[in-house]
Amino acid sequence: MTGKSFEEILLEAVDEALASLGESAKQSIYYHLEEKFRIPRKDIPNRIEDFAEGLEKIFGIGARFLEIMIMKKLYDRIEKPLEWDESKEFAFVSYVEAARRSYKKVKAKR
Repeated sequence: MTGKSFEEILLEAVDEALASLGESAKQSIYYHLEEKFRIPRKDIPNRIEDFAEGLEKIFGIGARFLEIMIMKKLYDRIEKPLEWDESKEFAFVSYVEAARRSYKKVKAKR
């Protein structure tokens, strides 16, 4: 585990997931989030609900694909596998908060 903050790791995971759509698509998404929804990239970790809502308004049901990719990248980075019960509704914000708690708990023990 690195000495990075959870917020830095989350932004890296978001960058990597969005970059999978292509660099210009990633830049376009960040532009729309900031211009339409007033969510600058640096604020995403502290406005995760707003970020998720913005993705849903941009992509509709397709936002779920990006949210799952972000979570996989995030859990890879915090060295914790992503597991969820597929019979339950996928709740992106809940997973980010669970990852944040887990990361901070492990980091506090070091």
